[in-house]
Amino acid sequence: MPETLLCPRNLAFELYEVLDAEGLTQRERFADHSRETFDAAIDTARSIAENLFAPHNRKADENEPIYKDGEAVLIPEVKPAVDAFIEAGFHNASRSFDDGGMQLPNLLSRACFAHFQSANIGTSSYPMLTMGASHLIEVFGSDEQKQRFLQPMLEGRFFGTMALTEPHAGSSLSDLRTRAEPAGDGTYRLKGNKIFISGGDHPLSENIVHMVLAKLPDAPPGVKGISLFIVPKFLVNDDGSLGKRNDVILAGLFHKMGWRGTTSTALNFGDNGDCVGYLVGEPHKGLSYMFQMMNDARIGVGMGAIMLGYAGYLYSLNYARERPQGRLPDGKNPASAQVPIIQHTDIKRMLLMQKAYVEGAFDLGLYAARLVDEQHTAPNEDDRKNAHELLDLLTPIVKSWPSEFCLKANEMAIQILGGHGYTREYPVEQYYRDNRLNPIHEGTHGIQSLDLLARKLSQNGGAGLRQLLGLIQNTCKRAGEFSSLDALRPPLEQLLARLTEVTQALLGDLMAGKINQALANSALYLKVFGHTVIGWRWLEQAIRAEQGLAKGNAADVDFYRGKLQAARYFLTWEVPSCHHELDLLSGRDDTCLTMQDAWF
Repeated sequence: MPETLLCPRNLAFELYEVLDAEGLTQRERFADHSRETFDAAIDTARSIAENLFAPHNRKADENEPIYKDGEAVLIPEVKPAVDAFIEAGFHNASRSFDDGGMQLPNLLSRACFAHFQSANIGTSSYPMLTMGASHLIEVFGSDEQKQRFLQPMLEGRFFGTMALTEPHAGSSLSDLRTRAEPAGDGTYRLKGNKIFISGGDHPLSENIVHMVLAKLPDAPPGVKGISLFIVPKFLVNDDGSLGKRNDVILAGLFHKMGWRGTTSTALNFGDNGDCVGYLVGEPHKGLSYMFQMMNDARIGVGMGAIMLGYAGYLYSLNYARERPQGRLPDGKNPASAQVPIIQHTDIKRMLLMQKAYVEGAFDLGLYAARLVDEQHTAPNEDDRKNAHELLDLLTPIVKSWPSEFCLKANEMAIQILGGHGYTREYPVEQYYRDNRLNPIHEGTHGIQSLDLLARKLSQNGGAGLRQLLGLIQNTCKRAGEFSSLDALRPPLEQLLARLTEVTQALLGDLMAGKINQALANSALYLKVFGHTVIGWRWLEQAIRAEQGLAKGNAADVDFYRGKLQAARYFLTWEVPSCHHELDLLSGRDDTCLTMQDAWF
């Protein structure tokens, strides 16, 4: 089977040449680590992913979970894979040694987890959800809740979910109807229905801890009236043993286009009037708490999209190298040997497009992970604050840009395989189906674009935006030291200048109360903003590639040349294409805004 997990050389480039993972070992929290321990963790992750996650990826797709006797049933290969993940410590990779963790930087934790996402996105989602839910309880839960629920989650005995979406409301959380009534003993009784709950039922753990959004009787209207509750599948006794089954019923399973290995459930809370829940934190602040898990999940979704795109790219690259077909346009002799299709220019175009999308997005995803480390371990408060503000701004891009453009990479992988790519005998069609979920869950493109334009740009007085503009300008300045990059800087600089101008005008409209007009084409803004960010990350990679070439290691020449060519493709083919969207945004085009229902 061709290598589809991750290019080890590219991962080393990102960690040690672009993002300075070794520099983190100078900080007290990571002082016990070194490049050797980082690489050992990566090697372990790759081994488990290759041997236990990848082999059942196709089987899980072809044999999705079934509903039987009120429970979800999975193929048997899922549990040994997840158990091995837990036993190796990856579900606590970033936690302190004192808490039984590996105390790895978030950057390394994400890099390790990327192997599991590439090998089997469905199976990897179970621990990902649990890590998010446990972090939520860790930050906002009471000491009793941590002892009762968090500790078993850290031990891998309990798994977790997030339960937000309801049938009538979809993404409109302000309209949720699930209710929580005080029971008089410090607990609550919940009643309501949730749908699309990933990992909402399965046989992988002793218990499942649902993080549920609901409203109290005195809740104010809208999102300010939402509270957060812990609702376990089984109640937990004071001594930690499992009690009776809680009034949480698996109402059914959804049958998805992709991610078929992950249960997607409909859950009924309180059908029998006895669904016990525990309030997390203060009343009516549940959505602000849940946003922590959602933002972590959004970065995880972005990385999942990247790794599915990456897997398709590597598979189609190998296929193109091995598949002989046709001759070059100037080859007129039909008796001559066919050439591998990678020699055809249009195949190179599609491969370059994939490489530019997936390696650009991969760099951004790991850069975001590095910002998490800065946020928590930077040596001074200002640096930690700056990292938090920049990460907040970039989160909609980290989630949405890969979800759109790494999906396009999967489309190109299918195209390269031709008719074979469209069959189930080859994995690229599954990568596409799996990746098609990522533009939808954890906030659609439309929601992310509204979040970016209406909220994130002006947050903290625009501090994150000012940082980003300064970072891009600095990269452009440093690129000026390399004459070979002279053709790559101007497209990014020109796009940045126009984007800045359009941004100021749109923010002005928002301040003037022209909200519908300013946000009408926010999806276009998200695309241009994302291309600007990825263009910046590619110029940064190009600088590092030039520095690598200067070291004169012959074994790395092709790798660095490939980086420079992909940077050239993105900055000269993709970045200039954004000016059309900027024209529409600048002119406040109202084609979509003024369209009427009856006209369809």
